[in-house]
Amino acid sequence: MALLVPGGGADDRSMLIAEDLLLLLTDDDSGKLAASTTLVDIALGGALLVELALTERVDVAGPDERVPQGRLVVRDAGPTGDEVLDEALTRAASKEGKKPQGVVTALGKGARGRLYERLAASGILRAEEGRVLGLFPTHHWPTQDAGHEAAVRAALDTALKNRAATDPRTGALIALLSALNVVHEVVDPGAVGLSKRELNASASRIAEGDWAASAVRSAIDSMMAAIIAASASAVVVTGSGVS
Repeated sequence: MALLVPGGGADDRSMLIAEDLLLLLTDDDSGKLAASTTLVDIALGGALLVELALTERVDVAGPDERVPQGRLVVRDAGPTGDEVLDEALTRAASKEGKKPQGVVTALGKGARGRLYERLAASGILRAEEGRVLGLFPTHHWPTQDAGHEAAVRAALDTALKNRAATDPRTGALIALLSALNVVHEVVDPGAVGLSKRELNASASRIAEGDWAASAVRSAIDSMMAAIIAASASAVVVTGSGVS
């Protein structure tokens, strides 16, 4: 899907799944995230790994390969044509032979800021700065041009209404949102004619569907495992502070 730049024609750069995910997780008006920054960063790492798997740059090792079975293996380390994805591939290559769960976390580090800046440079988002209590700097990224996000949302609505992924990218986005448990926050249940419960059930069904190859499935499962671990850690830290 080509990126439309305000005031101009279509850009020659296709949007990454991670960019689409970040747009969906960012409130159009306030620019605030629908989930914690920790979980969003993990999800973005998962999205980058999914993209690398979809483009057959990385895979899950089978038997008798140079890394143990079930570990990350790089199939093609050549340039992807996208600087953010190239950086993700370089990081993935440095962790070849590791469990995908650990790779997801590494890929997510620093990705959010870079993607926000790129989306702002493209005219899709607008960078706003402020201060909390007049001291601590804050950054928000409200929408400036909603055209691309509207197209992404339309694809999500169709898939969720039909309870089936129309393509791997849409399936990946729904699986990532489902893992974060924010499908009902990103998609209006009424707009697709489903209750909140039906909407989440449809998302779960798509996330577990057979649209994904083994490498993509592993990337999504690894991201889910990382999110569960991060959530559990947050609960433990919070609980330890209760007297």
